[in-house]
Amino acid sequence: MTTVIGVIFGLSFWNKGDKMNKEQDLLNLLGATYSAVLFLGGINKSSVQAVVAIERTVFYRERAADMYSALPYAFAQVVIETIYIAIQTFIYSLILFSMIGFHWQVGKFLLFYYFILMCFLYFTLYGMMTVALTPNHQFAAITMSFLLFSGFLVPRTQIPIWWRWFYWACPVAWTIYGLVTSQVGDNNSAVEVPGGGVISVKLYLKDRLGFDYDFLGAVVAAHIGFVLLFFLVFAYSIKFLNFQKR
Repeated sequence: MTTVIGVIFGLSFWNKGDKMNKEQDLLNLLGATYSAVLFLGGINKSSVQAVVAIERTVFYRERAADMYSALPYAFAQVVIETIYIAIQTFIYSLILFSMIGFHWQVGKFLLFYYFILMCFLYFTLYGMMTVALTPNHQFAAITMSFLLFSGFLVPRTQIPIWWRWFYWACPVAWTIYGLVTSQVGDNNSAVEVPGGGVISVKLYLKDRLGFDYDFLGAVVAAHIGFVLLFFLVFAYSIKFLNFQKR
């Protein structure tokens, strides 16, 4: 499925990464990035929730029998998912990176792989966390509101100042920031903006979308923070919350 989805998105956004002449070209690239990470990330989240919900019932039994504690159980689940996601991401990244037409540089590809890997990982961990925090996976499935402020539908520069904290709290916003900035954030070629003349791609991203290439290091670190946060909440929710009905 990963290969099929990657090819579909690759064909849909064929060579968009090499077209930077107009503002619409950059917006197309932004849309390609948003669609690519959200679609497969959402599938990962949804598919893991049903599995974790079923396994949680088994865990209750094993914990009652003193077979193992919650933290090793949570750690083992995350390790298994991480191995699968790492392989899945490599296949997906290779297909997308080549078909979208980004510049083949080792550093750019590794950053592309890193951001998608961490994105799929926090999507999966978020799904596991919401199951651990709620009575069943049907209830957990509706907790996706953090995607509303990802910076795609409404750029950060246009979000009211009192709502921007929600943007910074949205992990998908950091992923889009990282993917777009790491690939074209250092591009100084000219882009035509309707009503705004001609400016460089780097300046357009910074002024219009709020993507600063110099902030890329913080974006890398933020992904680690989200992954650790979701993992810890999942682990301690499994440990302290019990939704069994007697």
